[in-house]
Amino acid sequence: MNVSAHEVRPAIADLSSDAENLTLSVTLNAEAILSGADLTSVEDTDALAESDQIDAMRALPADELSALISENAEALASAIQIQSPEGPVSLGLTDTTITPEADQSLPRDTVLEFQGSLPDGTDTVTVTWPAEWGMLVLRQQGVEEPFTGYLSGGEASDPIMLAGGGELSGWSSFLTYIPVGFDHIVPMGLDHILFVLGLFFLTSRLGPLLWQISAFTLAHTVTLALGALGLVNIPGYIVEPLIAASIVFVALENIFSNGMSKWRPVVVFLFGLLHGLGFASVLGEFGLPQGQFIPALLGFNVGVEVGQLFVIACAFLIVWIALRVDALEMTERTGQVFYGVLTLIFIVMAFLMKGTGFEAYVDLPAPAFFLPLAFLSALCILSATNVDKLEAYRNYVAIPASCFIALVGAYWFVERVFL
Repeated sequence: MNVSAHEVRPAIADLSSDAENLTLSVTLNAEAILSGADLTSVEDTDALAESDQIDAMRALPADELSALISENAEALASAIQIQSPEGPVSLGLTDTTITPEADQSLPRDTVLEFQGSLPDGTDTVTVTWPAEWGMLVLRQQGVEEPFTGYLSGGEASDPIMLAGGGELSGWSSFLTYIPVGFDHIVPMGLDHILFVLGLFFLTSRLGPLLWQISAFTLAHTVTLALGALGLVNIPGYIVEPLIAASIVFVALENIFSNGMSKWRPVVVFLFGLLHGLGFASVLGEFGLPQGQFIPALLGFNVGVEVGQLFVIACAFLIVWIALRVDALEMTERTGQVFYGVLTLIFIVMAFLMKGTGFEAYVDLPAPAFFLPLAFLSALCILSATNVDKLEAYRNYVAIPASCFIALVGAYWFVERVFL
C-alpha cells in the first residue's frame, strides 16, 4: 500500500474509563471527515469528489485546522454513538492534537479526544462508528484482557466490559481478521492484485501457477510475521517502489520467456518478501490484539490468501473459454460470440456504474475497473479468431495483458520514487 499524503488509513480509537467518565481518543484523517466525504472502502482521497477541498484543508496550518475542528466539534462528537444498557453516553470534544505538517508527502494525523459522563451503574458500552468515516480499529486501554475490534463504517461493536474481560477469544480473533486481510487485497490492494495477475499470465498450465503462488505465499507469510512482530521494519518509501518494480519484472518475464524458468519461483519468493512487508505496514498502522496476536495474524494472512485466490479465480473464469478454444475443445465461433457479448457488457457497465456506490467500494472510477476487463475480453476474441496460429492464447492474451501490467507497474514505480 503506497504511503502518501492522500492515503486513507483506518481510524484508531483508544477507549478508557473510570467510575464516572468515558474517554475516547481517536486518531483520524480530520480533513476528509470535515469535507463530508464518504470514506467507505476508499484508499486514496484523490478518488473522492471532495479531493480538492481535502487538499485545501491539508495545506492549512495546524492552528487553522484546529479552529475549523472546534467550529464542528458538536457535529463530530454527536456522530459517534456510545450506548450503555442504562442509556446513551453523550460525548463532547475536549482536546485536539494535530501532527506537525513538516512533510506534506506523508499523511497528517489528527487526534480528537472525546469525553462523556457514564450513567450510574454502567458496566458495558457499545460503540457505533459513523458509516461514512471508513474503518475503525477500537482498542480498550487500562484494563486486563482489553477489548479490541475492527469496525466498518456504520457498524456497532460488541458489548465492551468497562472493567475488562472482553478480549476476543483466539477463534474469534482469527475469524475477525480474515475479512481484514481479504479487504487489503480486494478491493484495496491493487498493486498486489496486479502482481498476482502477473503470475497468472506466465502460462496457462496449473503446475507453474501453483509453484509461484506457493513461493509467494511462503515468502510474504514470513515477512508479514516478522514485520508484525516488529523484528523487521523497512520504510514504505523503500518497499513501495520495489513492489512496483516486482510487478514490472514478472510482467516482462512473461513477455520474453515461454514458460516458467527454473529460477522464477526463487524470484517470486524474493518479491514475496517485499509484499509481506507491505502487508505488515498495514497491520503496523493499527496493531493486533496482544492477547491474541497469533490467531489474529493467522486470520489476516488467511484473508490475504483468500483474496489472492479470488483474484486468480476471477481471471481464470474470464479466460477459460479462450483456453478451451486454444486447446481445440470449443469452436472459434463460441469464443467470438461469448467474448463479444462479454466485452459489450463490461463497456456498458463502465458507464452505468459511474457515480454509484460501486466506485466507492472498489476505490476506482468505474471505467478504470471495467474497461481493462473489456480489453482482456477483446484480447480473448483475437485469441479465438486466430486459433489456427501457434500459441494463440499466449500471443493474443497473455503477452498483451502482461504489457498492460508492466506499464501500470512502471508508472507506479516512477510515481513512488519521483512524484
